[in-house]
Amino acid sequence: MNRGLMLRLESLVQLRGACQQLRALSCRNAWGAQWRPGHTSAHPLRPALLYPQLWPKDRPSSVALPQCRHLATKEETKRKKKKIPLIRGEVEIRQKMTIEELARAMGKDIDHIYEALLYTDIDLNSLEPDSILYEDHIKMIVQKSGMKYKSAKLKEEKERKNTDAFCCPCRPPADPAVLSPRPPVVTILGHVDHGKTTLLDSLRKTQVASMEAGGITQHIGAFLVHMPSGEKITFLDTPGHAAFSAMRARGTNVTDIVILVVAAEDGVMQQTIESIQHAKNAGVPLILAINKCDKPEADPERVKKELLAHDVVCEEFGGDVQAVNISALKGENLMVLAEAIVALAEMLELKSDATGLVEGTVIESRKDKGKGALTTAIIQRGTLRKGCVLVAGKTWAKVRFMFDENGKAVDAAPPGIPVEIMGWKDVPSAGDEILEVESEQRAQEVIDWRNYVEQQEKLKKDVEVIEAKQKEHRMEYEQKQQKLAHLTWRQRKAVLYKANKHLMFQRPTEKREVDENTLSIIVKGDVDGSVEAILNILDSYDCEDECKLDIVHFGMGDISENDLSLAEAFNGVIYGFSVNVNQSVKKLADKKGIKIKLHNIIYKLIDDLKEELNSRLPPAMVETTIGEASVLDTFSVTVGKNKVPVAGCRVQKGLLDRRMKFKLIRKGNMIWKGSLSSLKHHKNDAQVIKAGMDCGLSLDKNLEFNIGDDIICYEETEVQQTTSWDPGF
Repeated sequence: MNRGLMLRLESLVQLRGACQQLRALSCRNAWGAQWRPGHTSAHPLRPALLYPQLWPKDRPSSVALPQCRHLATKEETKRKKKKIPLIRGEVEIRQKMTIEELARAMGKDIDHIYEALLYTDIDLNSLEPDSILYEDHIKMIVQKSGMKYKSAKLKEEKERKNTDAFCCPCRPPADPAVLSPRPPVVTILGHVDHGKTTLLDSLRKTQVASMEAGGITQHIGAFLVHMPSGEKITFLDTPGHAAFSAMRARGTNVTDIVILVVAAEDGVMQQTIESIQHAKNAGVPLILAINKCDKPEADPERVKKELLAHDVVCEEFGGDVQAVNISALKGENLMVLAEAIVALAEMLELKSDATGLVEGTVIESRKDKGKGALTTAIIQRGTLRKGCVLVAGKTWAKVRFMFDENGKAVDAAPPGIPVEIMGWKDVPSAGDEILEVESEQRAQEVIDWRNYVEQQEKLKKDVEVIEAKQKEHRMEYEQKQQKLAHLTWRQRKAVLYKANKHLMFQRPTEKREVDENTLSIIVKGDVDGSVEAILNILDSYDCEDECKLDIVHFGMGDISENDLSLAEAFNGVIYGFSVNVNQSVKKLADKKGIKIKLHNIIYKLIDDLKEELNSRLPPAMVETTIGEASVLDTFSVTVGKNKVPVAGCRVQKGLLDRRMKFKLIRKGNMIWKGSLSSLKHHKNDAQVIKAGMDCGLSLDKNLEFNIGDDIICYEETEVQQTTSWDPGF
């Protein structure tokens, strides 16, 4: 009985000890500790060892269990120590990245980048999406965003092969046997209104002058004139207006002979001198055409003598410049002028190679609704035919059609012949060099290379500007940091937060308010040369302190809804030169209150622009003197408890009107400006005191008078200011 009870109690103790061992084992395995049998502190294993036969099946499993758990723990430890590469949250960066590229690489929007740059030395207002950030700022932005960065593998960019097209200097000279005579290219230059267009009109027997607005040539045109003797002369009809000096210069660069037109009654003028300089710079010989010799006040000899001061020496004075007295309006001596051109062309022996690849120059370019991009060009080498592939500037063309000056289709254009070319992918600029290439693929290579060169130059300039701005802002940032050097980092953060708090609620990409003292304009023209000429004039604007002039956009073609959108965004004015506006665009502009101003004479457009600038200027106050009086005596009058100084005066000029404003002048210096508190004649109040009368007056300020002081009565009126900008005509 006792023995059975004893065995039962020992079994219970053994079972309890086993449970304690399993519990301790599970806790130790959770901490990665190795379990060893027989280390249980609460209940020793002695009873279990005395009676192992009671749980023989459990022992092998209990011994194997800690071994399996120990192996699993080692694998987990190895896996934890091993660096697993991050797939998400890792940004591949380069030494230089634009804000847009960094935002794309991080999977964030651009505003996130701006917010990360708030407390740096970078000026947020100077940043755009294409602004370049450097490596230190890129790393800081990535770290602030809770991400990691890794450097992109550097790709060694091979030096790009030059695939540009080249002209004559790179081609072998033509065989003299294949050279053939070509028509001379003649440019007519001179002062405005001296008769250049009328002269061309008489030579080619057309009515160009009557069709043009105001009789002024608005853009370059090229014309082929057939003389009665059989010779051909190519004329470049360049504008004589001062605004088109750049186009005149380009005209002389492609010409062989310059005809200098000078009015016999006016003589040498400003544009005449400029024309002479253009011809000298281009190394082109001159022929002097003295126009308007049919007028009674004409004095050709005076014109010749005036030109001597500018190194233009006529043949009768021992020089080499032919002088012809003409009347372009009546057609007098035009054949003599034509013979002088032909004679000079023979002396120059103008010949060219009509074989091989074509070379030429763009004289003018424009867009036509039905024909697309068109260029007027003069061929200088080779013969242009349909199907030729040309490059000019950053565009190319496969010639579809060619037209002469009368709009008739032609199949070929030899050297010296002006022709209008149809088939351009885009509009080239006036003055661009035209080169023929072998194929369309070759043309695309040339354009790609030119775009690449321009992109590299622009990138280089942008980097220089950005580096200069960053250097400037870094210096400002360091100066600010020096002021905060005595503060702890927490205090510095608090100060910077307060200073930049307003920036956190303002996105840099938001539209900024346009200053009231800024005139934003959009310029649209019919052809490239007209737009260029207007921009050349606007480049001379030098009155930014009065009113800022901002050219938002410029281009060719009629005014469109896109132009209206720009004008609405910038509160601007649209100026159109020889372009049209359809009714729907006009109604939309009226609805939005956008000004559209159309002109076909350039100086009227500039006058309109000056009036618009004047309207933006604040009015000026102009003082007009009405009367003057001298102080003859001084005394004081008691009013209540105060003594008021009174001046006894005599009106010397005009009159004193109490309703006007007054000034007190003492020894040439203004002492006071304001109104009168009283004006009396003898003892009676007066409204007006006329010249020669005596009066007593007191001021609205308690100010002592001196004998000899002057009292000036004046009136202030607002006068509209006018801009001091002088465009040169």
